[in-house]
Amino acid sequence: MKKNNLNSWIFLSPWIISFLFFWLYPLIYSFILSFSEYKTLTNELTLIGFDIYIKLFYDPYFHQALLNTFIFTFGTVPITCFLALVLAVQINDIQGRFQEWLKGTLFIPSVTSLVVISLIFTNLYSGNGYINSLLNLLGMPYPEKGWLLEPSTSLISIMIMDIWLSIGYYMLIFMSYLQTIPKDLYSVAELEGLSKRGQFLKITLPLMKPALTFVVIINTIKSFQVFVEVYVMTKGGPLGSSNTLVYAIFDKAFNQFDQISYSSAIAYMLFFILIILSLIQMKLLKSE
Repeated sequence: MKKNNLNSWIFLSPWIISFLFFWLYPLIYSFILSFSEYKTLTNELTLIGFDIYIKLFYDPYFHQALLNTFIFTFGTVPITCFLALVLAVQINDIQGRFQEWLKGTLFIPSVTSLVVISLIFTNLYSGNGYINSLLNLLGMPYPEKGWLLEPSTSLISIMIMDIWLSIGYYMLIFMSYLQTIPKDLYSVAELEGLSKRGQFLKITLPLMKPALTFVVIINTIKSFQVFVEVYVMTKGGPLGSSNTLVYAIFDKAFNQFDQISYSSAIAYMLFFILIILSLIQMKLLKSE
């Protein structure tokens, strides 16, 4: 028995070591940094209490990053979930190879490199890109410098890309739940004269609540952690119009080397915000 336990610990040791050194230690050290003044060049660390957290409440840079993150999240999550659910219901009724083709086509963007997609959309959104060329042919107004170089359109351009990118992934999650719903329920509903809309509202939607809860929470966390798109496409600009919390953490930690403590405080503010939002969503959706 002891030998079996020893073998188990040996097999688990690579994961345990990586967990301790690459997850737990940075997490604890970052928490300490958020209550300290840390100087990178001299490696000096001085505890200063809640000063950094208090400073966050008066910092316009943090306010803008927080606002942009909320706009991004609440502007993408509802639309993404709605479109993914609609597509899942529609495609689930299709039989044969065409269904498989549709699923694969819509899912491909979700597994494609985010950097590659961001670079493609950067070219599409440029002043001489295909989008502006098409709008010009149609005689419609467009930002001449490009969609990512205008403060009023930079963030929404990234949001549109994110919605397109995410729909296929969440659609497959919804479809997996749809296929677990007994067909007999729909047969009985048809015999009772219930319309397709009624079947969706009274059968499909209630039974899809676990999937909806999961997708909403996961999509919210993902949206609050948006970084790669911002880093590749705009670097938080122009004029901070597309700056988000995770990019602000990166910017303070690596572009402003004496701000590592400040970036740690932003990271923990993001952590607490996500916990609160997740609890609220689970409460509203009445799910465990």
